[in-house]
Amino acid sequence: MKTSAKWLRFTIFSLAFTFLFFSSAESKPRDKSRWDEKYATEKYIFGKKPILFIEDNAHLLPKGKALDIAMGEGRNGVFLARQGFDVVGIDISAEGLNKAQQLASEYGVSIETKVVDLENTDLGTNEYDLIICTYYLQRSLFPQIKKALKSGGMALVETYNQDYLKYSQFNKKYLLETNELLDVFKDFRVIKYQDFDNGQEAYSSIIAVKP
Repeated sequence: MKTSAKWLRFTIFSLAFTFLFFSSAESKPRDKSRWDEKYATEKYIFGKKPILFIEDNAHLLPKGKALDIAMGEGRNGVFLARQGFDVVGIDISAEGLNKAQQLASEYGVSIETKVVDLENTDLGTNEYDLIICTYYLQRSLFPQIKKALKSGGMALVETYNQDYLKYSQFNKKYLLETNELLDVFKDFRVIKYQDFDNGQEAYSSIIAVKP
């Protein structure tokens, strides 16, 4: 009986480990396939224009090397390239980045794009003058963003906050908490911050300068 009990415990542990390992290993291909399928259309599903927070504050952003995290179809990164930035865009979806390159060609500018698993990447150290991350929330990237900026470089982040739940079903894990961005960048100099709620959507935005 003792041997059977030990064997049963071992079998349960082995099955649990196998499930967790393969669930994690398979999640990345599923994410990639899901986004590739979403972007596999001629239509730019999020449009070709940048978000207003970038467009309205472009004059504040330091020209130089810019990183667009989760670039998608490229609306924000291509806009920055049109303003004279040297843009690198990273995303898990090759389909999205192909459309970003097409958009750049349409406007007569050049961008660099890289297919990257954002959950297993290193953004480097003191490499960028500007890093933007919009409508993609992966909290483990915040320390990397801060490290990858040069002194005097700026981070620009915008995504939905928890008030968005009033208007749409959404995984709370991927929604900013109240003043979360202010806390994340408390060791930076915040030059712009907003909590936006127009009765249809709600999001938070920040521009912060690395000391």
